[in-house]
Amino acid sequence: MIIDSADLDATHAYKLLIGSIIPRAMAWVSTVSSEGVANLAPISFFTAVGRKPPMISLSLQPKEDGITLKDTFVNIRDTGEFVHNLVTLPQADAMHASAFAFGADMDEFEELGLEKEPSQVVRAPRVKEAPISFECVVDRIIPVGDGGADHVVWGRIVRFHVRDDLYLERGRIDTAALPAIGRLAAEYTLVDNVFTTPLEEDLLADRRGRRMQRLDGKPDGWSPLETSEWSPSGATTSAPGK
Repeated sequence: MIIDSADLDATHAYKLLIGSIIPRAMAWVSTVSSEGVANLAPISFFTAVGRKPPMISLSLQPKEDGITLKDTFVNIRDTGEFVHNLVTLPQADAMHASAFAFGADMDEFEELGLEKEPSQVVRAPRVKEAPISFECVVDRIIPVGDGGADHVVWGRIVRFHVRDDLYLERGRIDTAALPAIGRLAAEYTLVDNVFTTPLEEDLLADRRGRRMQRLDGKPDGWSPLETSEWSPSGATTSAPGK
């Protein structure tokens, strides 16, 4: 199958991207509005940008109408600050629920029953249960795409918060102790194995053609992309607990 990107609208291009770039690391981004209301949202267009200074990037789309800016972006633009919180398996349900389009005047920590932890430099709170968090200040914001509807945010990390048991000598992180969550297309994956190369051929042969193991009991081939639960803006369409 060869697909000319010029023939695609934004929704179909998005489907190809999210189904092909896997797994994607999840940024669970906490912000605070100019009025002081806390916000929390998962973003999977997220990666590291630089080392000195350490920087990360977030790519944010508008809401469903393709025009209205999401609260996360508005808060970052207006305050120049945000926090990235690492998502692990115990926070998966709350992380997914935080993608619901709450009103801008609603504190999403309170709506989701999550505890806040104060940051040291920025005003945005951290997720208390997150094993690692980065306090960030905005380095630059870059409009991208047709009409500049999407935005890429570069954030300079000013504080790393790492749970004590995860911080090893010589500054390493005990990554094998982190049941980290990644994003597939409209589903998630648990990082639960590690390896180095080269791998033995019999191991490769044994896994050839094998599908991922589902943890949720859904049948093979099921996808939220074929349900009303999926939103092309990345939002969760049902309210938490519904």
